Amino acid sequence: MPAVSVADLTVLPRVPAVAPAAVQRKVRSVTSAPSGFEGEGFPVKRAFAGVDLRDLDPFIHMDEMGAVEYAPGEPKGTPWHPHRGFETVTYIIDGIFDHQDSFGGGGTITDGDTQWMTAGSGILHIEAPPEHLVVSGGLFHGFQLWVNLPKVDKLKAPAYQDLRSSEVGLLTSADGGSLLRVIAGEVGGVAGPGSTHTPMAMVHATVAPGGELTLPWRRDFNALVYVMSGDGFVGPDQTPVGPGQLAVFGPGDALQISSARTQQERYAAGLDVVVLGGLPIREPVAWAGPFVMNTEAEVRKAFEDYQAGRLGQPVPHGDVGGASA
Repeated sequence: MPAVSVADLTVLPRVPAVAPAAVQRKVRSVTSAPSGFEGEGFPVKRAFAGVDLRDLDPFIHMDEMGAVEYAPGEPKGTPWHPHRGFETVTYIIDGIFDHQDSFGGGGTITDGDTQWMTAGSGILHIEAPPEHLVVSGGLFHGFQLWVNLPKVDKLKAPAYQDLRSSEVGLLTSADGGSLLRVIAGEVGGVAGPGSTHTPMAMVHATVAPGGELTLPWRRDFNALVYVMSGDGFVGPDQTPVGPGQLAVFGPGDALQISSARTQQERYAAGLDVVVLGGLPIREPVAWAGPFVMNTEAEVRKAFEDYQAGRLGQPVPHGDVGGASA
């Protein structure tokens, strides 16, 4: 797992201790992600399947892409497709993805980079492995998160953020046994590079075997922990969690996450999780395919606009610039 690593965690700032009166968030539910396929056939785990949208708000959907070891000629992506009404956040842990969109955004992301696309009023985009990766094959692993936009922002002009791994905020736990990569929001006084319309936090944390992590968490945010790999426990009741499981937390001021002392050999690094929280929007959600709006009429209009070509046109490969890793 390349992502972002640090040889000496002791040089990083530490998560501050939570206040003695802080309320530890209890676990409300644990669900297991079913497997499926996306785009041209790459394997995904549907992290939010079976969870009420009211518990996820402001998040809509999240896929764990892979991890998969592709043979030569196997890597796959997505064809050109539309979005309206929300933001897509694509975080690559291993492998390489190229992105292009119909408004000139795009680039290449790899090993800890993030592409943050605000679809807003409507956009077409494509995500695909570069040709050299298709030829060689290799490991691919990442996430795509959908973040809802409030009604007032749903028809904003599309935008694109290229977030390099070198910009990610880094800190460690109080015991020095966890590496936290802050992609968006602020955790423990360390901010991530992502600029969000909806107040939120996104953290990729690795908790060493036997390590404990207690995070101060905004009381007005919801709280979700998705396990990529390893075995561990969450919440004050030490609810067990494992790979492909999502824990939804109730109200409070802090999150507890700990890694099992004994891990399977393939999980030697410990517990690897994505921690999410955001300010609920609390507006009606009408969601159909690639469009997330407030009413069914708005969704129908989105389909009409797409079919009429009002969301832009595919761009010939190579005509879009953008940062490269």
